[in-house]
Amino acid sequence: MLEQLNVNPSSGEPIYRQLSEQIIRLIVGGQLQTDQVLPSVRQIAEHLAVNPMTVSRAIQMLVEQGWLERRRGQPTRVAERTMDVNTQGTELLSPQVKALVEQAKQLGVSIEQVQDAITKHWR
Repeated sequence: MLEQLNVNPSSGEPIYRQLSEQIIRLIVGGQLQTDQVLPSVRQIAEHLAVNPMTVSRAIQMLVEQGWLERRRGQPTRVAERTMDVNTQGTELLSPQVKALVEQAKQLGVSIEQVQDAITKHWR
């Protein structure tokens, strides 16, 4: 799992948010399965060369959102999710879709033109 994680410190987005979004994508994409154990905070921090508190913040955020679960004395695991995977993927894309729609409206691009552009890139 560690090899699938990377962060960009020079990005405008906070590292903890980059990390949490990547872990969510791994869960939704099926690379992390329910009950799968995550590496320790220290291992993730060393791999990414970031402060362990940054990793801990990302993990805690995912625990609060129900993506991961922590139990005293046990490693952090992927939580069981009842929501449909397709719905989760759509939720992950929501900020980008919203930004695309706003840009299209500003540029005067119709919804049909946006759909055509998406279709072209989908292939």
